[in-house]
Amino acid sequence: MPAYIQGNLAVEQRTENKVKVKETKKIVYRNKTLPVQEKLLYLFTVAVCVVVAGVIIWRYAQIYEMSSSIQTIEKKIANLEAENSILKQKVDALSDHQRLEEEARSRGYSVADPNQTKPQGGKTSGTSGQSVASKKTKDQP
Repeated sequence: MPAYIQGNLAVEQRTENKVKVKETKKIVYRNKTLPVQEKLLYLFTVAVCVVVAGVIIWRYAQIYEMSSSIQTIEKKIANLEAENSILKQKVDALSDHQRLEEEARSRGYSVADPNQTKPQGGKTSGTSGQSVASKKTKDQP
């Protein structure tokens, strides 16, 4: 600082005390790294957890697939049952006794007389003279 302070040389110079910072070395302790065996144990534990989770998810996927296929099969069954009921109604309508009589009459059939008898015997009268049993083919037993 200059010796001349505010017009007076008799003023004592002030020296500013600089703060001295003492540098200290900080000791840093490093944690030891995990041993290899412990690292492998953790890795194995994580791998087992991933495998178990994968198996569980895979089983849920199979269950979902099976339930969806069951639902589609149940829908098919319901459709087939509805179709069966419609076909049963058609069969009942077509097998009605009165309708069958009318159909027979329209094709030229008539009601049999109660006095009419059936022919009896093994042979029928015909031009070929062969019985029905001898007309079997290879396909018939």
